[in-house]
Amino acid sequence: MPPILSLAHLSKVYASGFEALHDVNLEIAQGEIFALLGPNGAGKTTLISIVCGSVNKSGGQVLVGGLDNLTNYRATRSRIGLVPQEIALDIFSTVWSNVRLSRGLFGKRPDDAYLEGLLKDLSLWEKRDSPVIQLSGGMKRRTMIAKALSHQPDILFLDEPTAGVDVNLRRDMWALVRKLRETGVTIILTTHYIEEAEEMADRVGVMKEGRLALVEDKVALMRRLGKRHLSLTLKTPLAVLPEALSDWSLSLAAEGSRLVYDFDAKAPDNGMPALLQKLDSLGVGYSDLETSNSTLEDIFVSLVEAKRP
Repeated sequence: MPPILSLAHLSKVYASGFEALHDVNLEIAQGEIFALLGPNGAGKTTLISIVCGSVNKSGGQVLVGGLDNLTNYRATRSRIGLVPQEIALDIFSTVWSNVRLSRGLFGKRPDDAYLEGLLKDLSLWEKRDSPVIQLSGGMKRRTMIAKALSHQPDILFLDEPTAGVDVNLRRDMWALVRKLRETGVTIILTTHYIEEAEEMADRVGVMKEGRLALVEDKVALMRRLGKRHLSLTLKTPLAVLPEALSDWSLSLAAEGSRLVYDFDAKAPDNGMPALLQKLDSLGVGYSDLETSNSTLEDIFVSLVEAKRP
């Protein structure tokens, strides 16, 4: 099956000379949940804006369902739903009017039963007759999501959808994402809540300085770049690491009362037995020992902080 979204050699250079995107290549399958991660200014929102047609690209091609998004703008844009970071609603109209109007703008016939189900899924049904201006920030965000889904798109972009919203909205949001994926909708999200990407995404892309630094299956990425952490609670805190421990990747935490060792669990010799023997020979005692795996956030931070070749 061909990808639902294909980006080839996509670039964006502004008149000032700032290069927001550089040679971005990406294919996303139908029904996939793809998490696009990166620090502020990495180019995530620019990429989404180009795909949606609100920003002109400097080079490259965007195909939506096999169609060029410029020469077939109306057809491709109608297949995309977008929840931007900013609130974009008619604040003096009701929730129902906003959502129903948005569906009509995309040329869809009225379907009040579908819209009713959508508002109920987002806990908005009781607020359907309320003017948007009277809603809380969380309810406005829910209305934005309903508006983006009003025309039943094949692709849904969620640009920081849960930033600064309440826990209930985040819970409802991810329940809706799972439900949409079951119907074949492709979800592309950017988020600062990396635990959400870790829980939800099939694949992860990391952007850095306008470049797509990495695209990989989430499980494979965590298996390949993930490490294990050995944490030792010391009986006597250390002010500095002894020179005799320089052969291991160690750090002190909790004001010197905890010794942390990062290691590759798949390596033939992970160095842990030798470390414990060395601590014993140095008289460094510990009262507790525990191990844990790297999270996607650990991997993301290490990738973003790494120098570009």
